[in-house]
Amino acid sequence: MEAFFQDVAPLEYIVSSVMLFIPKLIMAIIIFLTTLYVAKLGYRYVEIGTARRKVDSEVSLLLARITQIAIIVFGTIWALSAVDFNVTSFVAGLGIVGFTVGFALKDVAENFVAGILLLIQQPFNIGDAVEAGGYSGTVSNIEIRSTTIRTFDGLLVIIPNAQVYSNPITNFSKVPHRRINVNVGVGYETDLDKATDILLDIANKLPGIMDDPAPFVVFDEFGDSSINATLYFWVRMDEVGYFDSLDGVIKGIKTAFERNNINIPYPIRTVYMEAK
Repeated sequence: MEAFFQDVAPLEYIVSSVMLFIPKLIMAIIIFLTTLYVAKLGYRYVEIGTARRKVDSEVSLLLARITQIAIIVFGTIWALSAVDFNVTSFVAGLGIVGFTVGFALKDVAENFVAGILLLIQQPFNIGDAVEAGGYSGTVSNIEIRSTTIRTFDGLLVIIPNAQVYSNPITNFSKVPHRRINVNVGVGYETDLDKATDILLDIANKLPGIMDDPAPFVVFDEFGDSSINATLYFWVRMDEVGYFDSLDGVIKGIKTAFERNNINIPYPIRTVYMEAK
């Protein structure tokens, strides 16, 4: 008889524990299902909100997924705590594991974070002409880990995003106007006012030239064999390319100087030889 009561006591304890656990389990399931529903709403809310603000589609998708995952993680932790799961110890364990893995994958994590920041800030888009990460060329692809640039001489360079983000970025495609400087030397016998008028006339005839600020010439150096000047002018980048403008003005200067008998002297060195 005594053995019978000893067997019944643990059974009653188990039944009692199950009866107490079931409401908690039901509450945890409700919390988790609600979390999934809220995560879906959060995804749609961010997606619609970013679309209204005309955010890039890739950035919109990234932000929507981050929002969805964050809500699910929060809701899962809340559901586990509802069934008396030791969330604190679990999160602490995940933190240790995460620290170990993060340290081992430090470079990967840096590139990932830099990729997210580049997608959000958008200093350049695919097809832009840029100078980034020590390379100049056209952006051909932007990924979470790396950015691909096709250099102006045809090379395909894959640059880690951390290198791109931590260095200065110059986007040549996002500037509507650009100033071009052309250096030229004339002989010491040249009428400098006449040379100035010719240079300004060449610049003003170029396609895409801007009237404000107007082109101007500065004679800035007495060289070894020439008086050196710099021609400054601004062009509209949506009308003419940088290299087209540079090519046009160089050819124009040579043709006009030849027609007006203005000498562009070669460097001259005088060598004295002592006969022994």
